[in-house]
Amino acid sequence: MAPVSTGSHIITVRVSFRNRPGFLGEILEAIGDSGATVLGMDLVSVQDDRVTRDITVETEDANHAERVLERLGGLDYLRVLYVSDPTFLMHLGGKIEVTNKVPLKTREDLSRAYTPGVARICEAIHKNPDEVYALTIKRNTVAVVTDGTAVLGLGDIGPRAAMPVMEGKAMLFKEFAGVDAFPICLDTTDVDEVVRTVKAIAPGFGGINLEDISSPRCFEIERRLRQELDIPVFHDDQHGTAVVVLAALFNALKVVPKPISRLRVVVSGIGAAGVACTRMLMLAGVENFVGVDRTGILYRGRREGMNDLKEWYASNTNPERQRGTLADALEGADLFLGVSAAGLLTPEMLERMAPDPIVFALANPVPEIMPDLVSGRVRIIATGRSDYPNQINNVLCFPGMFRGALDCRASEINEAMKLAAARAIADVIPEAEVSEDYIIPSTFNRQVAPAVADAVVAAARRSGVARRDR
Repeated sequence: MAPVSTGSHIITVRVSFRNRPGFLGEILEAIGDSGATVLGMDLVSVQDDRVTRDITVETEDANHAERVLERLGGLDYLRVLYVSDPTFLMHLGGKIEVTNKVPLKTREDLSRAYTPGVARICEAIHKNPDEVYALTIKRNTVAVVTDGTAVLGLGDIGPRAAMPVMEGKAMLFKEFAGVDAFPICLDTTDVDEVVRTVKAIAPGFGGINLEDISSPRCFEIERRLRQELDIPVFHDDQHGTAVVVLAALFNALKVVPKPISRLRVVVSGIGAAGVACTRMLMLAGVENFVGVDRTGILYRGRREGMNDLKEWYASNTNPERQRGTLADALEGADLFLGVSAAGLLTPEMLERMAPDPIVFALANPVPEIMPDLVSGRVRIIATGRSDYPNQINNVLCFPGMFRGALDCRASEINEAMKLAAARAIADVIPEAEVSEDYIIPSTFNRQVAPAVADAVVAAARRSGVARRDR
């Protein structure tokens, strides 16, 4: 299978070449022959007999970029002056910063913001601890906590290498919901130490967003923190994915009118996201699941490749005690939900599914099957990619989820709040506009986060975990 461009590896090449007719065309042809795409071109200077230009090129990955540069280096009239990567440039010095909300220009400003005036604020909070929400940033802050053990598709790369992802998460919180989020990257993988550390820093935050922590440790960390803290704790890799998947399914079933309780669902990938999605769909009324991992179908009594998580899955799914491969599991299935690995599905496997099949192929950056390969074989396909319709992206959930939880000062994020968030995301699209290629809102749809926040506040109040009126 040829590599698939994710559109994320873009370079800008500054080249200097002799100013002769036809040379620029040869340069662009060389780039095209290398399998890359020219996205833009800017004139830098013309001096004497030479032209300097910046050419922005989309490549598949770093190795592909090197091949493009080698091809350009073979042109005897051209010099590559330097190469820049816009993605790296965006990250120089980090992507977020802290700014002051009030001016600090006079002695009086200083005396109120800091000593001696601040002592009165400290005393007020000491007398009434709940005042911390009114008088500090706690009311609007979330800690984005990771240990760097399960970062994107990169795996265990450690807390330092995880920082750019956590900064990006903080950007999304601020951009879509006005929440101030801070990256907290912990240099430990010990569950007890992670729990202790998060509990120790919790007084400064209104919520905890757990991120990119490997399974099954993530389950234990979340469970203990939810028990021991009185602020919302939310593992986005589990629950954010599950909420958006359910939202997409709600709208998919408006196109393919099958009762949710009658669906037969195959889940590929029984890790944090796969289990959370299963539980979320169970909450919504799905009853029949078959889970598949590298070994094959999970069933009660299976011994190979099992752990506590998979034991739970085997005991609570696969009512027909089916065994075999992914292809076997797909026989008569209505929905394939993939949170596993690239290329696991083949077009031939899809032929075994029930009429009007729905496929959610969410492996990133390359899904279990590319949408180009399913034409005429499935009714609806969704992926995690932005270059195809129906992108299932957690950003549709977590900003609004925390906005609502913070606004009503919820003590936790419970199942009722997640279910309400899923319905709110789905309902952003008017029913008359729902179609095969439009079952989930755009990640840039500004109606989503406020709608989710409102739904979360209402659900928190109904379920008794809201501690203030909004």
